[in-house]
Amino acid sequence: MDIGIIGSSTVAQTLAAKLLELGHSVMVSSRDTSQAKDRGARGTLPSADAFAAAQRELGRQAAAGSFADAAAHGEVVLNATAGGHSLEALGAGGAQNLAGKILVDVANALDFSHGMPPTLLLCNTDSLAERIQEAFPDARVVKALNTANATVMVDPGQFDEPTAMFVAGNDQQAKDWVRTELLESWFGWRQVLDVGDITAARGLEMWMPLWLRLMSATGTPAFNLRIVTAG
Repeated sequence: MDIGIIGSSTVAQTLAAKLLELGHSVMVSSRDTSQAKDRGARGTLPSADAFAAAQRELGRQAAAGSFADAAAHGEVVLNATAGGHSLEALGAGGAQNLAGKILVDVANALDFSHGMPPTLLLCNTDSLAERIQEAFPDARVVKALNTANATVMVDPGQFDEPTAMFVAGNDQQAKDWVRTELLESWFGWRQVLDVGDITAARGLEMWMPLWLRLMSATGTPAFNLRIVTAG
């Protein structure tokens, strides 16, 4: 498939690399595709152009472009921007380019203005996914993958037992596609739970404060939930 990714973050490039490895055509995007990103102590993230060029050297169908280019390119579009800037980036992508398409929102709207750990820009009675669905009513928004680290998103098999991933959204067919194709078939998730309509994204996004504390407590981002029921 042709996949458009709004963003060129670590999450965006991790998702893109996996999708390219699987044989899909992927375009990552940014305002300036030649600009590398400073990740502080973690070093510099390759620019969208550099990432795409490195992937093409591996024989993969990679490209870099504007947000509008990526939105138009994708049969399916993934939002992998920083959550506080997602609406702006998707707006630059163009409502007409998102209309009728599955839009997988993997972002979390985190507020770093008061340092670490960040707080949530939206919570309790609202969520980023709801804001996106409201702003782009013709897009088929599905919240998924935001509850795990990027490397876990694309490689759930690194754990000794199945762990959980979730989908939420108003369009059942879109959720079913994300569950069976993107998550189960492409990425290998074995425990995918449909938690309801788009308002369920509130709970998925509100997992982040605890996720951040667990990362600190365990010393690694490579962990995930497993849902166990009695009986």
